[in-house]
Amino acid sequence: MIGRATWIQSPKAILAFNADDGVVIRDGKICELVAAGKTPTSHYDVIFDASNHVVLPGLINTHHHFYQTLTRAFPDALNKALFPWLQTLYPLWAELEPEMLASATKLAMVELMESGCTLAADHHYLFPAGMENAIDVQVDVAKSLGMRAMFTRGSMSLGEKDGGLPPQSTVQDEKTIIDDSARLIKAHHQRGEGAMIQIALAPCSPFSVTTDIMKSSAELAKAENVRLHTHLAETLDEEDFCLKRFGMRTVDYLESVGWLHDRTWLAHGIHFDEDEIIRLGKAKVGICHCPTSNMMLGSGIARNNELEAAGALVGLGVDGSASNDGSNMIMEVRQALYIQRLRYGSANVSHFDAYRWATKGSAAVLGREDIGEIAVGKQADLALFKLDELRFSGSHDPLAALLLCGAQKADRVMIAGKWTVENGHAIGIDRQQLMAEHSAHAQRLANKLLAKK
Repeated sequence: MIGRATWIQSPKAILAFNADDGVVIRDGKICELVAAGKTPTSHYDVIFDASNHVVLPGLINTHHHFYQTLTRAFPDALNKALFPWLQTLYPLWAELEPEMLASATKLAMVELMESGCTLAADHHYLFPAGMENAIDVQVDVAKSLGMRAMFTRGSMSLGEKDGGLPPQSTVQDEKTIIDDSARLIKAHHQRGEGAMIQIALAPCSPFSVTTDIMKSSAELAKAENVRLHTHLAETLDEEDFCLKRFGMRTVDYLESVGWLHDRTWLAHGIHFDEDEIIRLGKAKVGICHCPTSNMMLGSGIARNNELEAAGALVGLGVDGSASNDGSNMIMEVRQALYIQRLRYGSANVSHFDAYRWATKGSAAVLGREDIGEIAVGKQADLALFKLDELRFSGSHDPLAALLLCGAQKADRVMIAGKWTVENGHAIGIDRQQLMAEHSAHAQRLANKLLAKK
């Protein structure tokens, strides 16, 4: 579609201002919004009839762990809170191999795209022997799918013998982590408008990395002008860990290692007090709300309204597919709507709030100004949904119905002006083969752990 102009004509509904008769796409960007009853003033070559579609900006997932699609509903990890859940799964994840990661990444990204997602941030922090090029493997998958991605070079440097949670086989030293981080930025990080692949630095969590790696990652990120990411304030156990090990609460710790600024975004961000929310807002820190994961692990409910009011940036993420256990962004938007209503009341959280978190909010969390909304000059990342299932029968407001009636799949997805999903399926993907290969890798991973017991 690059080089040709397409008028996405007369949608059933569109999440945009003054675009009731659609948008015109040219060279991967939105070049015109068409008001109700109007026709484009600019040239177009193709008309796509969107009269049966609800059109959204592409949904943006700001936190995930793609490799965890291999360990969904794992029996030994069921019905546990975060720390024992992690301690159960770490030995399993330590057996990961490059081919397994490639398959997990592909399946997760296809699942995300088919749910209306156009950009996903993945937090990969497992680099046992043989997995040194894990991020390179993921970059290749993303390029083959034509999907935008923010790959965060995670790290774990505080193993069990030093008081952390991860097994020693998953821990790396500071030089190895920083050297590889610098290499990945140089090799893969794209800057500026329209970037398809970006790199961020992401020490895993306060309970799995040393203070030194937090500081050195911050220094490298500042020098290279890339973003920083970590888990923070997900559970009260984590808060207790920080108090005991560092003598300070989570946000104090964040500031002490040079992370309290506008290039940082945090996964979960549940357990902040009033003063911490004010400080996070003043610093313009990003918060990724992960509603399904937080419910599954019983971690708590993020304070989205107070965070936004203070000036923090709020986006959404599905989190790992072993604590969700899916990779479905439109369903995550619905979950965010409902759990935030549980906290604030139904009159204080609308479906437009939930859409904002998943689009413009998530874009801001990732430092992107070129995506996240349907406006002239923005990248042509769109998700088109049909309301032709039994679940939607009798609905009246299409934009509200998409969430309230429980949409699960996009009919069409466009990324950078190119269709990547048509008729509900990712283009060029043999779904049965992908699932068969992925399931085989999942079983092999489980068998490797059993063989060690």
